[in-house]
Amino acid sequence: MAASTVIKNLNDGTITLEDGTGTPVTLVVPFSTGDLNVTALAATQNEVTAYETRGTLNTVRHTSRTYPTLGFSFQVADYADVTDFTAQDFVMFQGAYASNVSTLGANAEVKTIKVTLTVEGTDHGDAADHTIVLDDVHCTMDITEGDPNTATISGTVYGSVTRT
Repeated sequence: MAASTVIKNLNDGTITLEDGTGTPVTLVVPFSTGDLNVTALAATQNEVTAYETRGTLNTVRHTSRTYPTLGFSFQVADYADVTDFTAQDFVMFQGAYASNVSTLGANAEVKTIKVTLTVEGTDHGDAADHTIVLDDVHCTMDITEGDPNTATISGTVYGSVTRT
């Protein structure tokens, strides 16, 4: 099938967070502003190193692994809650999500999640919706007071990146 001819925009996407339990706990991020970014994607997730002698390039090689990063923001209606479900609690493994399991395993020291961007395609005549799935993401969060209050989640991807 031919590639889509409809340019996608912020109105077409949703961000879903997922933990590592057998039947994953999920949350579609509420009030997402449509600004997800993923940086440092490459054909191979390795640094490229140039080997030179006396100023002459001898070869270029893949060396140490690199780790893509992500970031997205959303408007804040609630900061934390023991019974309600907030994105802040999900990425911090607190409140209603305190019993979530890391995607690296129940005994992992570093807690990670899966982050999926789903972009509507079928409504635009594409054969399917499109996804970017980021596995084993360790997240941090920034909170900004303003009009409106917002939060930004940033993460480092330690697992695979799959695009469909």
